Amino acid sequence: MSARIQHDHPSIETVRATIERAGSTAHPRLVFPEEPSLFPEGLIHVTLSDSQYRGLLDHNFEGVPQLRSVYDNARLARSRDPDASNRLREWFANSDLEFGRSVHIDVIEPGHQYGIRVPGASAVYTPVSKPDDSLASIAEELE
Repeated sequence: MSARIQHDHPSIETVRATIERAGSTAHPRLVFPEEPSLFPEGLIHVTLSDSQYRGLLDHNFEGVPQLRSVYDNARLARSRDPDASNRLREWFANSDLEFGRSVHIDVIEPGHQYGIRVPGASAVYTPVSKPDDSLASIAEELE
């Protein structure tokens, strides 16, 4: 699975997400469309600005899928370590985006891998293989 794919490849579905404030803070969160098959809760691979990260996709109190943080690895994403660098915040701070704006979410594999990009920008993704479920659960238990 090392072949790279363009964001406009027929196998990739692109949807819009909205950048909203996380509560009363100045921190961004991405609010996704309510499409359970595309956005189930769980640990995901996220591509931001050509770099691979990990995030924890969850749902807010109304059941709407959201992404509040993106980290360098799965352990940091699961714990949402407050001392670790939140790459989503950095990406937002370094972009010309504002709260209330839309971004494109490229669904490479639902529930597993997504790309986030500014509307009008292009991206090329390297698909990441899904780990064996039994091995992933053992790794989670060890962490």
